[in-house]
Amino acid sequence: MLIAAVEQYLSTRRALGFKLVAAGQRLQKFALFATARGEQHLKVATALEWAAQAPSPHARHIRCRDLRRFARFAHAEDPLHQCIVGDPLPHRWRRPLPHIYSADEIARIVVAARSIREKFPLKRQVIATMVGLVAATGLRISEAMRLRLEDVHADGHLRVTMTKFRKSCLVPLHATTREALARYLTARRRQVGDNPYLFPSPRGRTHVSYGTVLHSFHEAQEIAGIDKRNGRFPRIHDLRHTFATRSLERCALRGKDVARHHIALTTYLGHANPQDTHWYLQATPTLMLDTAAASESLMWAVMP
Repeated sequence: MLIAAVEQYLSTRRALGFKLVAAGQRLQKFALFATARGEQHLKVATALEWAAQAPSPHARHIRCRDLRRFARFAHAEDPLHQCIVGDPLPHRWRRPLPHIYSADEIARIVVAARSIREKFPLKRQVIATMVGLVAATGLRISEAMRLRLEDVHADGHLRVTMTKFRKSCLVPLHATTREALARYLTARRRQVGDNPYLFPSPRGRTHVSYGTVLHSFHEAQEIAGIDKRNGRFPRIHDLRHTFATRSLERCALRGKDVARHHIALTTYLGHANPQDTHWYLQATPTLMLDTAAASESLMWAVMP
């Protein structure tokens, strides 16, 4: 009964547009854990015991959060399911401060990607082109990985289908990006058969895996001499942060222009809420100077 309740909950929320991939796996594991004890309904004590087995405070909080949401749904259907009141395993998670890459760092990584160790020759060009494309467009890595050949339009646009929020959009490409992509496609045609993906896997008819991209990106960072931060290389996702921050830097930050450019950037990045875009914007010297100048102008405008 508990397993069936979990499946009903996941089916209902997914029908509303939620993916619940990781959360679904966690709830299914809990259902098996509780069922193995002979329990057919959610019990708070069992839920907290299972959540407490997670390896970190953040992971324990996430487990408890998922169970709390499921418990409300299940209790409404069957009062024998107990509700989890409050937040028994609180944890304040802070987003890691992203690294804003300089243009020189991105160029060095792209060049270094062409010399990574690899038996599959095209892989070097796959990684180099993908890094350049993400840096130039702000695409998510998952979106770039899933691009198909048919998504590259002759008019200089990319068609991105099924983004994070199940949307589709057209992404314009700068002339230099189109030229780099054309050179890559020429090399790709010579080395790849009928794989439909823009960035193919060395084997089969699928796209290159995230693990392969991440490992190769870190190798390219090491070759490029990128400094580690707290023992780790800057993240590949920080390329998207960099795109957002540099895009706003190029805008004339004066008065109402700030809000207008922010909304445009939110739309371009495919965010559902402008607040989501805020996390991509970091205080760089250029932004700070422009913001200070705009504030000073506003102050003098209102002073008698």
